[in-house]
Amino acid sequence: MKRIITGNQAVAYGVMLSHVDLIAAYPITPQTTIVEELSELCARGRLKAQFLKVESEHSALAACIGASTGGLRTFTATSSHGLAYMHEMLHWASGGRLPIVLVNVNRALGPGWNIWNDQTDSLSQRDTGWIQLYCEKNQEVLDTILQAYRIAESLSLPVMVVLDAFVLSHTSEAVDIPSEEKVEGFLPPFASPNTLDPQRPGAYSGITPPEYYLEFRYKIQKAMEEVPEVACTVNQEFKNRFGRGYDLVERYGKKEARVLLVTSGAVTSTARWVIRRMTEEGKDVGGLKVKMIRPFPCEEIKEAIRGVEKVAVIDRNLSLGVGGILAQELRACLYHQEKKPPVFGFVAGLGGRDITPEVIEEAIEYTLRRSRPESDLLWLGLKR
Repeated sequence: MKRIITGNQAVAYGVMLSHVDLIAAYPITPQTTIVEELSELCARGRLKAQFLKVESEHSALAACIGASTGGLRTFTATSSHGLAYMHEMLHWASGGRLPIVLVNVNRALGPGWNIWNDQTDSLSQRDTGWIQLYCEKNQEVLDTILQAYRIAESLSLPVMVVLDAFVLSHTSEAVDIPSEEKVEGFLPPFASPNTLDPQRPGAYSGITPPEYYLEFRYKIQKAMEEVPEVACTVNQEFKNRFGRGYDLVERYGKKEARVLLVTSGAVTSTARWVIRRMTEEGKDVGGLKVKMIRPFPCEEIKEAIRGVEKVAVIDRNLSLGVGGILAQELRACLYHQEKKPPVFGFVAGLGGRDITPEVIEEAIEYTLRRSRPESDLLWLGLKR
């Protein structure tokens, strides 16, 4: 059935369809309506999950870790400082090889205190061992929840599904909500190979001396290296069953474009409109949407930008002292290539400031006019 729902409601319906066993809930704007919707679904009997109200975000993820270790399918959601508060537990989840799914609704970090859209919160956690998937639209949000559990449980790795504050979380769009029967054919019940069992006593996440710790991290890294292939297989199965899918990277616009604009998240929708208009005007430009940022899909990106003369990146995030994070990841990805296009790294939209069509066009025009950027960090929309 199709319904007009917000991005946060799309998350809740995705969790319901995934038949999650435990939800750990703690409110923080703009994530709060996710757990509110889930509480109502549980109260009405639509979702038979344990709804656990905890005292903090740290406790929320700790509860998911305990339940997942016990063999349950778990979920929690957060934003901004809530995710930062979870930081310690993010490492425990990935180090414990637990297939937890967490939704982060992107929100700027303070101070100054800000509740609006900014990707720095999730991207500052990119080294914690979580797969990170970024969504462009509300339909993609629901579908990515379903795919996230398949990926997580296939590789015993946690997944963070990310969507933009307010632009998606509180904005309504038409979303196709599949039937439970159809989803069950794609996402079977969770059967953990390693769970707490009184009949088979075991210890989990105990002290690990130097003789073993390195090998544990090696195995997590090798599992991360498998993610792109597994994610592509899961996406293809999803596409075959539901008629839609989401590649790790998506090339759009002019096929043989000289300049390529790279974005991630909801800003991609605006970029599509701008690039279509500029292409109709005869401008030599195309676009590239990046869905997966951890692990970084380097090989897929290299293939997507083959033959491009220049790459412009619009980052809605900032690594202070360095610049836009997606631009830096891209530069590192291309480092060993003999012939590589210059990367024009733009930062815009921090703290929820609108990234308008005019701002996107300014980035593209700047890139078209110059052979190289004047600086590694280029700002858009500053009030000077």
